[in-house]
Amino acid sequence: MPDAPARPLPAHLTRRRLLTLTAGLASGLALTACGSGGPAKAGGSNAPDGRVVRHARGESTVPARAGRVVVLDTDALDSAVTLGVTPVGATTVAAGVPLSAYLPAERLAGVKTVGIIGAPDLEAIAALHPDVILSNQVRDDKRYDELSKIAPTVLSKTTGPVWKENVRLHAEALGRQSEAASAEQAYRAKLAELVTALGGEEKAAALKVEMARFLAGAPTRLYLNDTFIGSILTDLGVGRPANQNKPGFSIEISPEQVDQAAADVIFYSVYGDEAKSDRAKIVGGTLWNRLDAVRAGKVYQVDDNLWMLGIGYTGAGLILDQIRHHLTG
Repeated sequence: MPDAPARPLPAHLTRRRLLTLTAGLASGLALTACGSGGPAKAGGSNAPDGRVVRHARGESTVPARAGRVVVLDTDALDSAVTLGVTPVGATTVAAGVPLSAYLPAERLAGVKTVGIIGAPDLEAIAALHPDVILSNQVRDDKRYDELSKIAPTVLSKTTGPVWKENVRLHAEALGRQSEAASAEQAYRAKLAELVTALGGEEKAAALKVEMARFLAGAPTRLYLNDTFIGSILTDLGVGRPANQNKPGFSIEISPEQVDQAAADVIFYSVYGDEAKSDRAKIVGGTLWNRLDAVRAGKVYQVDDNLWMLGIGYTGAGLILDQIRHHLTG
């Protein structure tokens, strides 16, 4: 299940930009949205029975500090757990599969499954009596009115590279802004530590890093900057292959186009049935074995559920840990 593309990100991250990345998280939780009541305004405000949060579908009045939360996508699940909330209900990526395995098991204990992403079970959600529901327009825009009848529903516009903005929105909806500020600060600190471990900004920028994904029944993808993983690599300030260092979601390649995957370092994952993907054809082919990263032993398979669906500060932190492990030993 791919993350969703959004607006372009800057190509490089200087130390000064690193220290000010997403500055103002705690003080400025502004989002632009539009709803049936006219143009939405930035930020939230107090209301007699709670707080008004402005989001992609307008306004929702939420409790001062939500406790019973239902999350309908993996980014909202990461946000809730990162911010110290165990949801009462969550969707899964497919029927019968567990919730995100990279999250601490004890933090997911007791979470009820309420359908799959993009097709939640409204009766199951209502039975949990949530006080806030979190999702996004990509998954649940057409169900917004129905969900709002169950509980105040807060939607982001999309996921992917705007994940840090979405954490701010989720934090506002849950009344956990200080926890979000701490998570953002820890992420920035981890970025700085990894840049140092890579030998500094210049050496990091000179290292061309790629993320590839083999998909069952679909062409192989090389991810561009307008993705979750693309945003992390941009924040880190590592180099990117020229054909991938640009706005957009991904480049699709066939086994005959493997030369487009040239890079110093290749991270890759597999989505779905590996036997139905092009992995065997590509990895076993001559073109693949001629790539610099392959010849240098700089190719690393990673967990698809984390690198593609771990959209939040907990997921991003674990990805940085894995990059450090592979690239610095």
